Amino acid sequence: MEPSAASAKAAASAPSAAAASPAVAEKMNSAQFRTALTLGFGLFGAQLMWMVYNTYMPIFLQAGAPGFSTSLAVRGFGLTATLTGIIMTFDNIAAFFLQPLMGPISDRTHTRFGRRIPYIMIFAPLSAIAFALIPVGALLIPPSLSGQLALIKGPFALLIGAALVMVLCMALWRTPLFALMPDLFPSALRSEANALINIMSGIGGIIAFVAGGLLFSLNPGMPFWFGSLITLLAVLIVVLKIREPQAVAESSESRRMRDILKDLGRMPAANRKSLILLILTVFGYMLGYMAIETFFSSFAVSTMGMKPSAAAMLLAVSYVSFLVFAIPSSSLAKRWGRKRTVLTGLVVFGLGLVVIWLFPSVPVVVAMLVVGGFGWALVNINCYPMILDTSVDESLMGTFSGLYFIATTLAGTLGPILNGWIIDLTGRNYAVIFLVCPLFFLFSFLCLSRVTTGEVKA
Repeated sequence: MEPSAASAKAAASAPSAAAASPAVAEKMNSAQFRTALTLGFGLFGAQLMWMVYNTYMPIFLQAGAPGFSTSLAVRGFGLTATLTGIIMTFDNIAAFFLQPLMGPISDRTHTRFGRRIPYIMIFAPLSAIAFALIPVGALLIPPSLSGQLALIKGPFALLIGAALVMVLCMALWRTPLFALMPDLFPSALRSEANALINIMSGIGGIIAFVAGGLLFSLNPGMPFWFGSLITLLAVLIVVLKIREPQAVAESSESRRMRDILKDLGRMPAANRKSLILLILTVFGYMLGYMAIETFFSSFAVSTMGMKPSAAAMLLAVSYVSFLVFAIPSSSLAKRWGRKRTVLTGLVVFGLGLVVIWLFPSVPVVVAMLVVGGFGWALVNINCYPMILDTSVDESLMGTFSGLYFIATTLAGTLGPILNGWIIDLTGRNYAVIFLVCPLFFLFSFLCLSRVTTGEVKA
């Protein structure tokens, strides 16, 4: 799909709209709709792998430890929640150093396949292959040695090695994938395009939780092997169907990294201040969200006595809710503005988590996960476009996508460690995550309330 008729040069000279007065958005046509869904296959595959990884990797790492029980005979390495949290940050450490670089690098890449596609073509298949090898390490553990790390160093090395290759390769293609969205869609359509792409992501999450849960009951390796195959097929669709717009590519020719950094320094003061506050906003809510994403399965298994497969399907409720409200959240942003919509989402999601902490029963958890999915749609659909539209140069979308990932990956690095430490400090009270997360949401609320740019550009 081609972007709107306004050239990148014209977009670069247009100032960001004030957050208080959102512009009337264009209506997406059928070709643009199909392009957004096609691009969404990339995030679909990536999200499927991440959800399987974040759901079952902590169980492999902790199974066999005193005080950690599962309803299935899952073999593992007996690590503490703190050590598990540290290992679960490997992907975020790699992403923190690589993803911000991949944005400007892809901005300056010129090949016959485009600026972004070459990185997806190379590193997505490598990440999928490594992903398929992760559970092999756990499956090699003899049942009698489960939890005895000193005696199973070989399987542990295989699991960690495969995980490292996977997260490194994922970091090398994720930013180019995200940067395709603003390349293909003008400012007025970015919330809606992001909603459609995130619907595809949500479908990937649901498949990971539902199909992954069923497959895990049959064989702990099957969710990983299934996810690897599906991701390879999804990425193939993106590579074959997406064509990058030539106008944006030409506008970024001959730009050096030094020139890009100078352009960032010359941003209008209001845009620069809002960009910093938006990065802090994303950092705060992702720091809290990582507590839920990393340790919810452990909460359900150890605190509520559920099977890992049932825990995965329970969390899928929030993804169904996210899917249902993704498009309405972009429509709401057109009426209210992106800023007010994100603020509302933070309040809704945070209150839902507090209710789970107060009443941790299955019916309450299900109901509040529905509420949380709605709140998360309001936040997640609209905050990334806000960061993109603080830019005054449309040829720097990879760079601004990289700045977004600085916030998400730093939070993802610190979040599991911090929340794992808090869980250990409270005697493995996994329910504490439902109090910690809203506190970080409050921090994001305060930062976002001071943002003055990031709405649809005029």
